[in-house]
Amino acid sequence: MKSHRLRELPLSEQPMQRLTQYGAGALSYAELLQVVLGAGEEPIGFELVSEYKSLAGIARAGLYELQKFNGIGQQRAARLQATFELGKRLAKELPREATRITSPSDIAQLLMPEMCLLEQEQMRVVLLDTKNRVTSIVTAYQGSVHTTVIRIGELFREAIRRNCTGIVLVHNHPSGEPTPSPEDAAITREIVKAGQLLDIDVLDHLVIGDQRFVSLKEHGLGF
Repeated sequence: MKSHRLRELPLSEQPMQRLTQYGAGALSYAELLQVVLGAGEEPIGFELVSEYKSLAGIARAGLYELQKFNGIGQQRAARLQATFELGKRLAKELPREATRITSPSDIAQLLMPEMCLLEQEQMRVVLLDTKNRVTSIVTAYQGSVHTTVIRIGELFREAIRRNCTGIVLVHNHPSGEPTPSPEDAAITREIVKAGQLLDIDVLDHLVIGDQRFVSLKEHGLGF
């Protein structure tokens, strides 16, 4: 469906009618945004997808940034941000079995939906049991994650307290580009050494960007 053709579509093919007839799962991202915004024939949802390329990009847009689009005032911008916030809270509430980590993608799937939307950099520590099952996820740092800020002992504090045998480090790049920096590799090297002394395996360090991630271990950086 092209945005410039939206007004030309018959009523039965408009997003709201399609949702009513086929269910929300049948709609594209742009069509769902049309419904959320109550945009009717205005192609606002399609313009947002065209501009930001992904839902993560739209979710990161600020209240005033969204209002630069024709047809989006303060109320519609606030409605959109509230919708994304509800989605994040729902994801946290849904019950799930302890995730067993077998690959970097397991960790990425667990944390990327939330961390790719963060406006500030965070370092999280995923705590694992003897079977590499996730027992907890701890936010260790928020703001600027680099070697002059991080205290390595803080990263292992909860792992030691809970007798965990392994951890995975995860931090995000708010720019959306997940390529590790030299500092990322340097701090990883120091953390791995500390883990060996504490008899706690540092299984990996992931950098999360915009719907992408990089495993430092897979690239031989710091391991």
